[in-house]
Amino acid sequence: MIGFIDDQRAVYGVESICRVLPIAPSTYYHRLACLADPAKASARYQRDTELRPEIKRVWDENYQ
Repeated sequence: MIGFIDDQRAVYGVESICRVLPIAPSTYYHRLACLADPAKASARYQRDTELRPEIKRVWDENYQ
């Protein structure tokens, strides 16, 4: 969704796109801020990011 908004914002503007989707423009801007600075992400998101390699390793061992 963020990629779509990035691609189209020059033509339609962030607020217009968010109104149609419907998501709050603040959601878009918060996500951009988190991508630029991962420390701004929620504790849950940070923990999930840390666990992702371990989850993938376990999945690979069991399902491939």
